[in-house]
Amino acid sequence: MEKLRDKYRLVIMNDDTFEEVTSLKLTPLSVYIAVSSLIVGTAILVTMLIIWTPLKRYIPGYGDFTRDSEIAELTGKVSDLENEIEAHRLYNETFRKMLTGDVQGMTEEDVKKQGQPENPADTLPHDVDKIPEDEQLRSAVATGTFTADPKLSQAPLSSLGRDIPLEQLFFIPPVSGDITAKYDLKKNHFGLDVSAPKNTAVKVVSDGSVISAGYTVETGYSIAVQHPNNVVTIYKHNSVLLRREGDLVKAGEAIAIIGNSGENSSGPHLHFELWHKGRAVDPGLYINFK
Repeated sequence: MEKLRDKYRLVIMNDDTFEEVTSLKLTPLSVYIAVSSLIVGTAILVTMLIIWTPLKRYIPGYGDFTRDSEIAELTGKVSDLENEIEAHRLYNETFRKMLTGDVQGMTEEDVKKQGQPENPADTLPHDVDKIPEDEQLRSAVATGTFTADPKLSQAPLSSLGRDIPLEQLFFIPPVSGDITAKYDLKKNHFGLDVSAPKNTAVKVVSDGSVISAGYTVETGYSIAVQHPNNVVTIYKHNSVLLRREGDLVKAGEAIAIIGNSGENSSGPHLHFELWHKGRAVDPGLYINFK
């Protein structure tokens, strides 16, 4: 320690004239402290630059946990968007097949892609009861003994394979309620919106086969049924679907539960569409929803 405190003089001289320019008194201890302080200060400055500036991005292996979490969140959102786009694609493809009559082109793999539960009836609310009158009506329609109008003789369902005018067909109302939005082609509203209480069963209007059953962002849980005589019915914004693609359904059978699913829905109701020979028609002209 005594030697560290020995005083020395650092002299700067002109090499040509040996004139003393300046001098500085130093001790080994002061030199050590100055050098150590310089090293420590430099280390602190570099550390602060790495922490508080984007320079850390250029250091291999240095992770930004905040940035990593943002990347993970954005990746999740991109994955959700991809799933929604795929759902849109499947819905549009199924709808195209439905309108063109290409029902046979729908394979078992198409059914699996719709994401329906293995047993849709498992999701049926326990407080939905069967209505005896509906069961009797369904039985009458199935046997061909029902007459919609005394002046109009109702033909058996087995005869519906012929090209019968739509006015001569009988359809059971899918639900009973007030019509909140009418059929309007100018507004691209191809059906009727019918309000109904929560947990109301949505019934199929006639015998047929389910050709589409799935979920989309706009229409929520939707189901479409192909009927004889080139008739297709579509039921949208349900809370639960009770049937899957390929299922055969009878007139008056519950195929869904009224709901409020999808972005285009503002309350519990059924959006019902009636298509004949690939064209949407006004369901109110053929079905009494009261």
